[in-house]
Amino acid sequence: MDGFNYQELLSKFRYPLLIFLIGMVLVLGGIFFFKSGLSFGGTKVEVLTDGVEENNNSKSITAEISGEVVNPGVYKLSSNGRVDDLLIAAGGFSQKADRVWTDKYLNRAAKVIDGQKVFIPSVDKQSDVLSAKNVGGDQSISTNFSSDSMGLININSASLGELDSLPGIGQVYGQSIIEHRPYSDVSELLSKGVLKKSVYEKIKNEISIY
Repeated sequence: MDGFNYQELLSKFRYPLLIFLIGMVLVLGGIFFFKSGLSFGGTKVEVLTDGVEENNNSKSITAEISGEVVNPGVYKLSSNGRVDDLLIAAGGFSQKADRVWTDKYLNRAAKVIDGQKVFIPSVDKQSDVLSAKNVGGDQSISTNFSSDSMGLININSASLGELDSLPGIGQVYGQSIIEHRPYSDVSELLSKGVLKKSVYEKIKNEISIY
């Protein structure tokens, strides 16, 4: 009797029971898959976000431009920014900018490093330097523009011969100084590994960056 009732019950409700069982399997499988997929996807998104933030942080540098430009100041550039980009950001040369000096010594294609400072001299300043040096006799144009009014040698524009005239600087060190230009501070001769400290100490009071 009981067996008959079970068979009758199964026969009567076999389709609803079958649909119910299939539905439960699909629901349980879906929940398991969803949880696993969500956890994996979350990890991927987290890694991706970190990577984007790191890239954004490394895409800009900060540099200063002063002297004879329209808008001197501190500007942010891309990590591949050039001196020309910094000059454009500052509005270009002012009317008093020494175009002879910039044409001869300013490398507008040079890559700007983070924290660098670029100085654009005025015509008046270079004229003063020229007058001061001419008191002691005629000087070459190269010397006039590579040294300041105190007689310091500009390591950003001095010729190999002028650098060679510094104490402890020979042809090798002189060439190394030229190859590592530009400098935003004379101390970069040490930080860039251009000179040994003992050599740097001999010349630090005889050089400038503009």
